[in-house]
Amino acid sequence: MNVEQGVMTAAGIFVFLSVLLGWLHSPYWYIFTGFIGLNLLQAAFTKFCPMAILLKKIGLKSGNVFD
Repeated sequence: MNVEQGVMTAAGIFVFLSVLLGWLHSPYWYIFTGFIGLNLLQAAFTKFCPMAILLKKIGLKSGNVFD
């Protein structure tokens, strides 16, 4: 797994869990879903992604996911 795949995996898991928790527990979890979406949007424009930085620090290498 490379950094890009790790970011997409983490975002998918976080979105899925926050929607599930919003449905089963409290609608306030949808705020977390919105935060994830905003973070992905800002990362697309600024190229700053905290999850990517974290994944690089634990040893994942960058790769070309869509090649």
